[in-house]
This record gives sequence, C-alpha cells and structure tokens, in this order.
Amino acid sequence: MAVRIWEIDPTHSTIEFSTKHMMFTTVRGRFTRFHGRLHLDREAPDSSWAEVYIETASLDTGVPDRDGHLRSADFFDAENHPEIVFRSKETFGAQPEEGARFRVVGDLQIADTTEEVTLDVLFQGRGVDPWGKERVGFQATCEIDRRDWGLKWNQALETGGVLVANKVRIEADVQAVLAEETVGQEAGGQAAGSQAAGG
Repeated sequence: MAVRIWEIDPTHSTIEFSTKHMMFTTVRGRFTRFHGRLHLDREAPDSSWAEVYIETASLDTGVPDRDGHLRSADFFDAENHPEIVFRSKETFGAQPEEGARFRVVGDLQIADTTEEVTLDVLFQGRGVDPWGKERVGFQATCEIDRRDWGLKWNQALETGGVLVANKVRIEADVQAVLAEETVGQEAGGQAAGSQAAGG
C-alpha cells in the first residue's frame, strides 16, 4: 500500500472552539499555533491516521483577561501543560471522494487526562496550488464535555444556571501539503492508530 504523508499547513487551517456564556450567549475562540501530520492511504482509508499538536498558550478569544484565565490552572494550565494532543484510532465510513463524510475516533489529551472523542469529518477536496504543491482539505467537528478533562471551574448565577457551559463545540478546517509518499506498511502507523481518508 502507498501511504502519503501530509503536513498540516497552519497558515491555511483553523482550530476553533465555542461555548455558551451565562447560558444564552455564544463565546468563540481559536488556537493560533498548531502542527500535525495526516498519514493517508487512499486504497485502504480505514488504515490511515492522524496526529495533531496544539500549543495551549496560543488560545485567543479576543479578550486578554479571559485568555489569561483560560490559560491558568482553573482551565488549561498552559504553563504546566503546553500541548493539547489528538491522535486518531479508527475511521468509519471513509471514502476517498470529494464531499465524503465519515467519522474518526481518537484520543484527545488535555493536561493529564486523555479521553476518546468522535469527529464528524468532511473531505473537502484535493488540488495543486500555483507552486506545484499538492494539497488536501478536511473539516472536522465534535462536541465535548469539558468536565471529562478536569476543566470544572464555574460560577453559579443568581438567576439559575452557571457562568460557563460545560459543553464545548470544536471545529477545525485543515489544509495539508503533501510531504512524502511511502510504499508498503508505514512504520509506526499501527501503533498510532488508524484514521482519515482521501490521500
């Protein structure tokens, strides 16, 4: 099998999150620094996999005081846990055609806690840029309960409810550039798990 390895291009990719504030207003943020690789086998997409590393301190909601609180030990504890890591394990319903939707199961590590998540993924296409580099695009979304990763800080409201919702929506638009192609079973692929589609 031919495995094509794609480097995530952070200048043409976004990783964003959103949650409710005071139960009725959506607050959005993003991570500005991240990197990763997609190991894609078009002939056997269920054996493909991915790994993504996000710099915790790069979170940005547009409000410096709020960003500082989110980086603190109340939430991400960025000083002691500088990276959030996602590694895929399984893929369901993967197809190599543009517009295909499938699910990816993987481990999401935040601070000292690792929990399984399921991403809903859309393969957005493949093409060659003006400089001759081959690129692919994916969109991925999921919803998590932040308490599962120990992010439990909150404040009760006098009117009922809490200041920050526990449910967090994650949305990623990823563009990746072809880095190399290997023939045969790629070393380390099975150990890292399986994922993605459409190499």
